[in-house]
Amino acid sequence: MKVAITSQGDNLNAQVDTRFGRCAYFVIVDLEERKIEAVPNPASDATGGAGPQAAQAIADKGVGAVITGNVGPNAFQTLRAANIKIYQGAFGTVQETLTKYEIGELQELSNSSVSSHFGLRQDKGNIE
Repeated sequence: MKVAITSQGDNLNAQVDTRFGRCAYFVIVDLEERKIEAVPNPASDATGGAGPQAAQAIADKGVGAVITGNVGPNAFQTLRAANIKIYQGAFGTVQETLTKYEIGELQELSNSSVSSHFGLRQDKGNIE
């Protein structure tokens, strides 16, 4: 299975980005083959609909799980429609977060964790 971790950079040592739709990169790890692919988020600068656009990009990569800090309702619905599991609790480096996932320390979300447009407001300094 492939997992995607939201990231500020393009490698395992990069810091996790707690935003899903507006993260800089998705670091995708194939857990069986231990291959790593860093994919720039095509929706990071979108004027609207960043969450669903990012979710579709991840679905197109064949990812089975996403690990992030926060995910809004539209991205959550898009990911769920693609049968992608969503885990929260991402912080630290991508490698640290991957290890937490592999040992079962991350919580699967059953609902979105923030309201719509959360990441956009965060970019402007208005953290909810």
